[in-house]
Amino acid sequence: MSSQQRILVVANRTADSPDLIAALRRRAAQAPTRFTLLVPAVPYGLSWAADMKAGWPGAATRAERGAERMRQAGLEVEGAIVGDPDPFAAVGDVLHARGFDEVVVSTLPRGISRWLRVSLPGRLRRATELPVAHVTAHQRHARRPSRACATVGASL
Repeated sequence: MSSQQRILVVANRTADSPDLIAALRRRAAQAPTRFTLLVPAVPYGLSWAADMKAGWPGAATRAERGAERMRQAGLEVEGAIVGDPDPFAAVGDVLHARGFDEVVVSTLPRGISRWLRVSLPGRLRRATELPVAHVTAHQRHARRPSRACATVGASL
């Protein structure tokens, strides 16, 4: 009987993305797997200047929603964690506290993702001895153009 793999999933705006969940389901189909979702408490806009903890409420909501969607998809989720606003530090904190067999980093597509601009998956590969997989995902509730914008765009 093989033991379950423990995978740390690092996501922010893609925590409840169907793209991420599909990738995790493919991974779980390979071997029995338990997932822990880590959502760094990244503050948005200028809120970080006034309060570095400004990102915690939104991150907690994304972590809960992401873990629930993962469970609904039939994945075994050990828990959801809100971590340090710096995703690299957040992963380091969790890896020091718990044992994992692999890390999965979920980002928005290239050109949009801040985590890809700072080479987060590559930095984690160099800093840990664990396999680090990268999943490109889209936000579940991405903003859609308003009807007026769609009409203008269509007439061009």
